[in-house]
Amino acid sequence: MAMPWPAPAKLNLFLHITGRRADGYHELQTIFQFLDHGDRLWFSPRNDGIVARRTDVPGIPAEEDLIVRAALALRAVGGGRLGVDIDVEKRIPLGGGLGGGSSDAATTLVALNQIWGLGLTAAELAALGLRLGADVPVFVHGRTSWAEGVGEELVPVEVPERWYLVLTPPVVVDTRSIYQAPELRRDCPRVTLEDHLAGRTANVCEPVTTARHPLVGAVLEWARAWGPARMSGTGASVFVAFAEPTLARQAQAKVPAAWASFVARGVDVSPLLAR
Repeated sequence: MAMPWPAPAKLNLFLHITGRRADGYHELQTIFQFLDHGDRLWFSPRNDGIVARRTDVPGIPAEEDLIVRAALALRAVGGGRLGVDIDVEKRIPLGGGLGGGSSDAATTLVALNQIWGLGLTAAELAALGLRLGADVPVFVHGRTSWAEGVGEELVPVEVPERWYLVLTPPVVVDTRSIYQAPELRRDCPRVTLEDHLAGRTANVCEPVTTARHPLVGAVLEWARAWGPARMSGTGASVFVAFAEPTLARQAQAKVPAAWASFVARGVDVSPLLAR
C-alpha cells in the first residue's frame, strides 16, 4: 500500500466570538495550532469516475463524510472519469473539537489535487474547502495561524511549540447546538497575539459546553491540576501544555481509564504541509 497522507489534529489555543453575522455565522478570533498526531488516509486512483470510501467509520455514513464530499467536489472541478478508493484510519476523536472532519477533507483535497494532476493552487483548494467547512482552509494551508472572520481569514503566526496532553471524555459535543446557545458570549472585545501570549484570552464556549456536558467540566478540573488547561473549539476535548514530553506522559499515566488521551507536539508547520 502507498504511503499514507496525514490529516493532523488541531487545537484552538483560545476562542473568542466578537459578533454574529446576518446569515447566522459567528465572527471569531482564534489561533489554530497543529499537532503531530491525527488521522491517516490512503488514496488509490481509479479511472471509472467512482469515489468510494472503503473503510467503515462508525457514526459517519459515507455519503455524509467530508472525505467523500471533498473528493466529489474536486472531481467536479477536474471532470473526466476521475475516481478513487479511499481508506482512512481514524485517530482523532469524533465530536472533540480537534478538527478531524475538516482535516480529513483538506487532506483529501491536497492529495487528490496532486494524484489527479489538477494543478490547483493552495488558495483555490482553500476556497473549495470553505464550502465544506469553515476550518478546512487552515488545514489546506498547513501553518499555525491567527484566524478571524468565520475562521477563514488566516495570518500565519509562530507560537511556542509545546507538548500537549489531550483528553477526550466519552462525550460527543454538537457544535451547532453550542453556537446556537442563547447564553453564548458573542461580544468579546478584539484581542491581539500579544494579549494571547500574556494570558488574556479564553475559550468562551467552555461555560456553555460544560453546562450541557458536566463530564467535560470534570476533565477540565482534572487537567488544571497539571497546569493551565483549556477546551479546544466547542469540545469535548481538553488540552494542557507541558514544556517537555516526559512531563506530559507522566500526567497521561494518571488519566482515568474512561477518558481517551494522547500526547502530541504542537507544530507550526502541519504534517500535511510537510508531506
